[in-house]
Amino acid sequence: MTERPIRLFHISDIHFGLEDARAIRWAQDAVADERPDAVIITGDLTMRARSREFTAACQWIQALDVPVSVEVGNHDIPYFNLYERFFAPYRRFRAIEHLVEAEIDLPGLAIVPLKTTTRAQWQRFPWSNGWVTEAALQQTLTAIDALPAGTRALVACHHPLPERREKDGKLLTINGDHAMAALAGRNVLAVLSGHIHDPFDLTAQTAQGPLRMIGAGTLSRRIRSTPPSFNELVVIGDTVRVTARNLEQVRTADMQIPALPENALPPREPGEPVAPVAHVPAVDPPVH
Repeated sequence: MTERPIRLFHISDIHFGLEDARAIRWAQDAVADERPDAVIITGDLTMRARSREFTAACQWIQALDVPVSVEVGNHDIPYFNLYERFFAPYRRFRAIEHLVEAEIDLPGLAIVPLKTTTRAQWQRFPWSNGWVTEAALQQTLTAIDALPAGTRALVACHHPLPERREKDGKLLTINGDHAMAALAGRNVLAVLSGHIHDPFDLTAQTAQGPLRMIGAGTLSRRIRSTPPSFNELVVIGDTVRVTARNLEQVRTADMQIPALPENALPPREPGEPVAPVAHVPAVDPPVH
């Protein structure tokens, strides 16, 4: 008997407050019309973690009416209210708190969260890049180890896990190499992430073997080198097929970047990864 394909929508970096209204309506209509098995949102629901941005984000997510798991992005922790940032960083998620870092169990497949966003990082400032704390990693590994035998896992996080930038070794995700090796040693099909606003599908070599990394683009006006998009994932057995869906009908191969940049800023420095479509804005839209 042929195994039923599982179809997932992987959405990231919606950035309410700087959202692309046409793109979010299109994505919402796609969910309503096509009814994927689940939607995985890998962080940055908002632009500045303001209450009005969270209200809009939560209303949009609640209207999806399919299983949803939401990761927390660095833009989703309060910027201006330091008390909330350190003592109640998830308070503004309360309308969808049951979806935050939630595991989704599907036939033979589980979506397992991995927290990469922290309130502060003593190693550096600003705190926009990732940190996989040992506690967060152990929580994810424990969840994977508890899955029924034969269940495959997709791990969802906000930040891509590579620890160092390739061209100069600059620190990106703290403890990322250790986390990647640990996940490669489990039955993990891929790690899903966002943060950099361009889609990618890359394989990293770790001490425990290869680890596939799949990144989604953005549904915001803060684009990097590709138009707004989300990923459609079709899982059949151990195979994951990725389509970077976008309103401009750009081919998936032309949407995906060949390496990971440091952040979501438009690529204007020599050697920065750029997708073949090279849809680079002249300037970033203003953030108020």
